[in-house]
Amino acid sequence: MYLARWSTLLLAGLLAGPALWHAFVQGDLDYGTAMTRFLVAVVVSGLMLAVLRSMAAGYRRARSAEPPPPEPVRRHDDPD
Repeated sequence: MYLARWSTLLLAGLLAGPALWHAFVQGDLDYGTAMTRFLVAVVVSGLMLAVLRSMAAGYRRARSAEPPPPEPVRRHDDPD
């Protein structure tokens, strides 16, 4: 769960990176606008990562539901 928070914030930072750059480095964008875009990016990236995690969990459940492969059949004259 701890990693999920950091990955959400990292993805949001990447999505809102241009707005943050223009606000804090170049100074041609209002700080409030840049932070609003960052907060929207946090929500969007959280939803995107939740969908990705749920898809991966579905594959994990499907894989764990498969029966194990059968044991090889031993003949009576096989050495131990």
